[in-house]
Amino acid sequence: MPFAPRRCLVVGPSWVGDMVMAQSLFMALKQRFPALQIDVLAPAWSKPILAAMPEVSFAITMPLQHGELALKTRYRLGESLRATAYDWAIVLPRSLKSALIPFWAQATLRTGYRGEMRYGLLNDLRPLDKSVLTMTVQRFVALGLPADAQLPPEISPPRLRVTEKQKADTRQKFLRRNPSPALPLSGEGAKDGVLLGSPPDKGRLGGVSSLLALCPGAEYGGAKRWPAEYFAEVASHHIAQGGEVILLGSGKDAPVTAQIASTVNSPACLDLAGKTSLQEVLALLALADQVVSNDSGLMHVAAAVGAPVVALYGSSDPTYTPPLSANAQILYLGLQCSPCFKRECPLGHLDCLRKITPDQVIDCL
Repeated sequence: MPFAPRRCLVVGPSWVGDMVMAQSLFMALKQRFPALQIDVLAPAWSKPILAAMPEVSFAITMPLQHGELALKTRYRLGESLRATAYDWAIVLPRSLKSALIPFWAQATLRTGYRGEMRYGLLNDLRPLDKSVLTMTVQRFVALGLPADAQLPPEISPPRLRVTEKQKADTRQKFLRRNPSPALPLSGEGAKDGVLLGSPPDKGRLGGVSSLLALCPGAEYGGAKRWPAEYFAEVASHHIAQGGEVILLGSGKDAPVTAQIASTVNSPACLDLAGKTSLQEVLALLALADQVVSNDSGLMHVAAAVGAPVVALYGSSDPTYTPPLSANAQILYLGLQCSPCFKRECPLGHLDCLRKITPDQVIDCL
């Protein structure tokens, strides 16, 4: 009898960028099984991202912190999910504890990669050939295909849905308080190869001024953060051309965005780090005419809402977790010491990012 699941439980990842990339798996599942109900077990913070994915039926809150074991809590949650009668569970993380809830939920088929002694917990245990599945998104999508499927799989890029009402509400809340002079329309002026404006089709303040979003944070560590003074130089250049700048990030990024805003010292530079919900960030990135970002979760969000992205890579590998968009440009030097995947530069110089100059980024805008 052919495999025809009706309900699938996906144990989602714990990082923003990985959660965005997981949408490619959900798309692949819907392509195989159009009527499939996809429920995602994930941290509470991810609900606005999952709500922007039309493929997801329900977001189930994981009540535990990343890395927390809490066997009794996991058992109770798994037990509470038995009534849903999942035909299939797909476990994206490779830890042992991530496979416990689908096992206790008694999902019929439980799929995942070989990891921390998960034999028995998963009954569809797949080998992971990293030389074939070189990208995180490929590894996610492959778990939604038959075990004998040809690899690497084709990828549908993530496409987060942001409604016009969400954009209008967010624009009204944050952007109308910061008017700026208008730019000439696209084609009416350029300087040193930098276009000075673009058509008024994305909700610019005053109708035509260009909105640049900067995402200077990186939850992973300092080795993924382009220098704050470089971001400030890009912001100042954009404002000098008549544009506006918003600084986005979580509360943890507030010190670096405050440093950038202080250096720029202009009412056209709006520091919103820690002042927005994740849903509002999605809308702001969808409103932006361009985004400059470190390799971070917000970079993946920006790509998935369709914003043109300039992505900065240092200690990480752009072939492993690139922005999944044809509208993205990647700046990566590929020095002998990179990618090192360290949280902080082990050599102390951060040349992999410091040698990417503001002028190079400005040339991409």
